[in-house]
Amino acid sequence: MRKKDSQALAKPTIQVIERMFALIDVLASREDAVSLKEISERTGLHPSTTHRILNDLATGRFVDRPEAGSYRLGMRLLELGNLVKARLNVRDAALSPMRELHKQIQQPVNLAMRQGDEIVYIERAYSERSGMQVVRTIGGRAPLHLTSSGKLFLAADDPTRVRQYATRTGLAGHTRNSITQLPILERELAKARQYGIARDNEELELGVRCMAAGIYDDQARLVAGLSISAPADRLDDAWLTKLQSTASQISSALGYHPPAAKAA
Repeated sequence: MRKKDSQALAKPTIQVIERMFALIDVLASREDAVSLKEISERTGLHPSTTHRILNDLATGRFVDRPEAGSYRLGMRLLELGNLVKARLNVRDAALSPMRELHKQIQQPVNLAMRQGDEIVYIERAYSERSGMQVVRTIGGRAPLHLTSSGKLFLAADDPTRVRQYATRTGLAGHTRNSITQLPILERELAKARQYGIARDNEELELGVRCMAAGIYDDQARLVAGLSISAPADRLDDAWLTKLQSTASQISSALGYHPPAAKAA
């Protein structure tokens, strides 16, 4: 095929795809079915063109026709969305941003998820140049109340669940800095809720301090904690902005949309 003929064919094909996306956007903007007339008016497409494309989409189950002359998004889109969602792995989404954060601060960056009453570390980015021996190895576990990421998960629980956790675990400590009394832990969790950041002040290991920000999925659920570990005298609060930005980047990759700010 000559180059000129190829270009002539490409333009109509792209035009059809653009029109298809426009139709889907109109349907996505409404919870109820939308009439053919309204879809045509909102996209600026002729009714016959609109009808033809919608029928093609309906054949592929991308669009449903609950009644004659009305359309809504179809189940095929839900099936594809669930497939994509299942493949969106927290670790995969986090790995590259974690490495970039580590490159900026030159301290270990940890990714942890909750399993019962413990945090499990599932990934980390570090180098020997950090000047510290990291005990938070991949697969390692630690009590929720002794870690910055764990405190984020406790802060997401209601007070009754926090008290139940304290009863089950006895709030056992690992160092002289460990929080082992419920009232103190509750004050710590209140700070985490207020600022969106939790800290570990040498509570799991003497000589190591941490701070963590939460990672959220498309249902606004806390699914992981992203933390920075550093020697106690080297943890820098100036890293907080970078930490929160990286956690937000990972959350966005998982489909999270933060709630809109309320007007003053």
